[in-house]
Amino acid sequence: MGEQMDRQIRDIIDAHKEMIAELERSGVDTIAAAAEAIVKSLNSGGRLYICGNGGSAADAQHIAGEFIGKFKDKRMALPALALTTDTSVITSIANDDSFETVFARQVEALVNKGDILWAISTSGISSNVIAAAALAKKKGATILAFTGRKNSPLEQMSDICLCADNPSTARSQEIHQLAYHIICKLVEQNFADS
Repeated sequence: MGEQMDRQIRDIIDAHKEMIAELERSGVDTIAAAAEAIVKSLNSGGRLYICGNGGSAADAQHIAGEFIGKFKDKRMALPALALTTDTSVITSIANDDSFETVFARQVEALVNKGDILWAISTSGISSNVIAAAALAKKKGATILAFTGRKNSPLEQMSDICLCADNPSTARSQEIHQLAYHIICKLVEQNFADS
């Protein structure tokens, strides 16, 4: 079992390294565009809303925490909200309507023209995330998508999309985390000491 486990560990690390290399080759401009869009929105009085399911819900909360709290530097709090955190809202919508509308209903109530909806779905086909993105786009928000499968419906409806393409959700999520940490840093430095 030791040798087999060692090989599994090394295979996962190798896959991660390949994903990092691909991010470096093709993701730098996308990361920069995402940061620039967020800065532009926030400077114009916009807000950042983030949604996703499962691990991506945790990522949404992590991102909101970095913007409202701080990533590294002391600066003003930045308006960001994870649409994954209010259990009363989520459960009432899911119970009274459907789970497919748990994010879209919040988008209907909160998102305005000029805001950003950061939609995270490693499959790119999560129906509740797609419904939220479609409505946010209709309302004039910018759609920033993080996906894990190329040419997904979410990627096709987004304005900016970082696709960490891999059959393993875990590998895609690892790249998403690196990318959003970089975005948090780039956005934060525009608001340092403010």
